[in-house]
Amino acid sequence: MLDLDRFVEDCRVAVAADPTPKTVQDVVARAFSDPADVLAAVGEPTAGGIVPLHVADDLTILNVIWKPGMTLMPHNHEMWAVIGVYGGREDNIFWRRVQDAPDGRIEAAGAKALSTGDVTPLGKNVIHSVTNPIQKLTGAIHVYGGDFFKIHRSEWDPEHLTEQAYDIEKAKAMFGR
Repeated sequence: MLDLDRFVEDCRVAVAADPTPKTVQDVVARAFSDPADVLAAVGEPTAGGIVPLHVADDLTILNVIWKPGMTLMPHNHEMWAVIGVYGGREDNIFWRRVQDAPDGRIEAAGAKALSTGDVTPLGKNVIHSVTNPIQKLTGAIHVYGGDFFKIHRSEWDPEHLTEQAYDIEKAKAMFGR
């Protein structure tokens, strides 16, 4: 079984050695070589939620549990991320800013489905929305290159795709409902 304390320490050492997502991605990929070990370490999800495993100025590690059918509006992180799915699926739509749009409007630019065992990095400037398209909980470990809860970032209105300030409390409530 994965040792969560060791995983966190390995991520901390990786960020101290290299502030890019490369070395953290290697740590996450090793941990997710057997997603059942990750599931055993965090426990079988029973409800949606955002569970902090580590929060510091240079690194945040979250256990993110998506409710069935849940969609999170387009948003950015203003820091790199590495995502590893230990059960279920995350469908990501990637967005780009519409050139010269005064309201920060975005348009779709690609997509990627992440399934159990998949690990992928997201760059600092990525804008994405996430959906759990299946009718069971999806669990993933999200590792961020900064303090996820303190950084100023944006989200986009899902109807008009216009930019506004990210509301972390609204996002937490969506996971908790």
